[in-house]
Amino acid sequence: MVSSKLRIAFIHPDLGIGGAERLVVDAALGLQSLGHSVDIYTSHHDQHHCFEETRDGTLRVHHVIPPLPRSIHGKFHIMFAHTRQLHLTMHLMWTSAHQYDVFFVDQLSTCIPFLRMLCGKRVVFYCHFPDKLLANGAYVEDRPRKNVGILKSIYRFPMDWLEEVTTTQADLILANSKFTARVTKSHFSSLRHQLKVVYPGINIAAYISPIDPSDSDILQVSSQQRTLLSLNRFEMKKNAALAIEAFAILRNKDPKTSDVRLVLAGGYDPRLEDNIRTLKSLIELAQSSGLTYNIVTPLQSRVAVPSFPKITSNEPDILFLLNFTTTQRSGLLQAQSTLALLYTPANEHFGIGPVEGMICGLPILACDSGGPTETIVDQPADQRTGWLYRPQPSVWAQALEEICKLSETDRKALSQRARDRAQQMFGMEAMAKSLEGVLEEAVSMGPVSRTGMWLVMLAVLGLLVALIFRYGSFSG
Repeated sequence: MVSSKLRIAFIHPDLGIGGAERLVVDAALGLQSLGHSVDIYTSHHDQHHCFEETRDGTLRVHHVIPPLPRSIHGKFHIMFAHTRQLHLTMHLMWTSAHQYDVFFVDQLSTCIPFLRMLCGKRVVFYCHFPDKLLANGAYVEDRPRKNVGILKSIYRFPMDWLEEVTTTQADLILANSKFTARVTKSHFSSLRHQLKVVYPGINIAAYISPIDPSDSDILQVSSQQRTLLSLNRFEMKKNAALAIEAFAILRNKDPKTSDVRLVLAGGYDPRLEDNIRTLKSLIELAQSSGLTYNIVTPLQSRVAVPSFPKITSNEPDILFLLNFTTTQRSGLLQAQSTLALLYTPANEHFGIGPVEGMICGLPILACDSGGPTETIVDQPADQRTGWLYRPQPSVWAQALEEICKLSETDRKALSQRARDRAQQMFGMEAMAKSLEGVLEEAVSMGPVSRTGMWLVMLAVLGLLVALIFRYGSFSG
């Protein structure tokens, strides 16, 4: 018999700013609003680089600092991610695991057999996308995996095995889209589970609440120019260069768009080489395209930003906004001057960005692959909530031209369709109710059968120990 109110522990590796983190925060908020008790356990939580709900007391966050680095000389990220999660799991098991009814795990599956074997509790795993398919860059469906060097293949083989064998130990597995569910099943040959799709949901009220135009954060990003907006972490795989290249073509082609700016806003972590390289490359692309730009961070941000040269014109063509606040995000999405949200990643597993834009009534321009094909309606035109095009700058430039020329009547109709679709399919309430049903189903399964699990657990632990000893001192 399942208790009417559950005690749930979330286990998430790095509670920073990103789509996966937004999902975890909103899932926790949604379940909490239904009366359940929720705690989040994480190995990293920077008070200056996180969502506000995780630092203002709205959610209970347990930050357990591991004695292990994130990497060695920028290498072995995934190996240390697994070991850091095991450290987090051991802390949880030694201190408070007994008080929870069920565990909700996402991103990393390493801890699953340990939670089930040593705690005897059911585990629900939320699959954003298999890491084995992300390790070599953006995933392209129905194409062979990119060739990698023999050393990396040797390194990745045990990591891929570890991911698959621990994922299969979950009691129930969820996916963030039909696309992710299909790809996961096809690449995890030993997976016998039927993946359930639970779309990420958003807290609609947080996106449509009134904005104070005199707020200092809002003033920092406000402009009289019409705005094309992109919300993505500064990572190469997010392909923000597509937005800059298409924008440059648009500006050169149509003089009437001289009053249009591009805002690239997203999470930026100075610990990550990918973030640094991505921002540098985007700035260089803007310069080579003859576009002015500026870089801003929220006034109270303490995140260090590399010293790139800034063009301090009052109205730059491109504004790079690093680690935006919730207020800035809502202000940009709700601004009457914002014409559309550009979502540049191809084969994105789900992509919360288009839903954020739709709930604010924005047209969405996204790639014609992955999760956005499930969130956005492109055809027929009278039901359209956005445009789905192949990620080619010239093609996107044509779409941007069409968006800039939308009549007020067409824009209002599209805006209402986008809001209606987002509210009906992707609200936080819908996600919370779906998760509640899954978690209750997991608890109702009763005691965990531990037959044979010792072998899996010891194999996982032995593999990680062996890898640390083998690669831990490697500096190349």
